[in-house]
Amino acid sequence: MITTITITITTATTTTTTEAAAMEWEKEPAAIYRASFAAIRAEAALDGVPEELRDLVIRVVHACGMPDIVSDMAWSTGAGEAGRTALASAAPILVDAEMVAHGIIRRKLAGNPVICTLNAVTAYAGTTRSAAAVELWRDRIAGSVVAIGNAPTALFRLLELMAEGWPRPALILGFPVGFVGAAESKQALAESGLPFVTLRGRRGGSAMAAAAVNALAGGLE
Repeated sequence: MITTITITITTATTTTTTEAAAMEWEKEPAAIYRASFAAIRAEAALDGVPEELRDLVIRVVHACGMPDIVSDMAWSTGAGEAGRTALASAAPILVDAEMVAHGIIRRKLAGNPVICTLNAVTAYAGTTRSAAAVELWRDRIAGSVVAIGNAPTALFRLLELMAEGWPRPALILGFPVGFVGAAESKQALAESGLPFVTLRGRRGGSAMAAAAVNALAGGLE
């Protein structure tokens, strides 16, 4: 015979048992996305975001859970269309970190190669590995979509190489994060004259950079 024992714990203010009621939670992925995007539209100040970038901004907010970042988003004119056109033509996607690469949804792409050269760097004296990795992009950067979600030094070095005459990418998605150089590198991007989308200040990250690519490749689907 099997006996079931219920243990009751009583404190000065509460009584709990191990036989807790089942929690109610949403299990349908499509419903979760719909509810999430609806909440973002209700809470985020999207009125100043051009229609061509609305999905991108919503996805970036979704990636971080912070509707207030919308006021810190910045972009160049035509950035959304430039990014979508490049991705639709199977342009390379150059990323600064493996986390960005792994966050990009491949089924949304048109066969675009996703390239991270960080692990190909063997020597980087006097700089960071992330900055050195950018120098390996030269043969693939023309017309590409660049997504930087980790290292400010990668963005700084990219801007230096652009100033030295490197071919231009179709779009730079600048979301490096951190307390040293992140805000400054993104400000430099915004002032560079290059096509860009960025999040001003210290906040950023690989999830946001990947979310921006996913939005340009497939909207909110």
